[in-house]
Amino acid sequence: MMELKVCGITNAEFAVEAARRGVDYLGLIFAAKSPRRVTPAQARGIAAAALERRAPSPAPRFVGVFVEQTPREILEIAKAVPLNAIQLHSQDYDADAVATLKAAGLEIWALDGSAAAAAADATLLDGRDGARCGGTGKLADWSRVAELKRAGRSVVLAGGISASNAAEAAATGADVIDVNSSIETSPGHKDAGLLDGVIAALPKSPRRA
Repeated sequence: MMELKVCGITNAEFAVEAARRGVDYLGLIFAAKSPRRVTPAQARGIAAAALERRAPSPAPRFVGVFVEQTPREILEIAKAVPLNAIQLHSQDYDADAVATLKAAGLEIWALDGSAAAAAADATLLDGRDGARCGGTGKLADWSRVAELKRAGRSVVLAGGISASNAAEAAATGADVIDVNSSIETSPGHKDAGLLDGVIAALPKSPRRA
């Protein structure tokens, strides 16, 4: 069953709305240069609100997005929030970093083409805009989904997915569809109505009634 992730959540109110709509994963970005960056304290408050006020929806899982932090720093944040999964959104991470994080019981998603990808639990496909990767609104190479699935990989598909193309994105066979900037009114400010449009375009699931 395809799952849905909303990334770049910056406030508790939207996290609660997403959780109530049955979104599977809520993404919290810890990259210093991101306009959607949250501190560990902010992330902890967001997660607590989403879990406390989600009723009657099942509990979402929380994904931390990291670019420059070391595995040790990631583990400290993961424990403090707490996080269920780690998204290594940089080419700089390797298999050793994945092993360290997996030893702590965390699910690991790693960027396609990185040295960490083969060791991770899932491969992340995202669109690039020059040096930027993530939150760009650019489409990833969707043809890679089929290639990775044939190789037995789980795939998270991000980059430019909106209500207008969510059905096509889901049809690629990706395990997780990841939306971010397409449901924002400005960077970091997400709109529940725009999220509803994405959910309506996706295949129905028991979580997203």
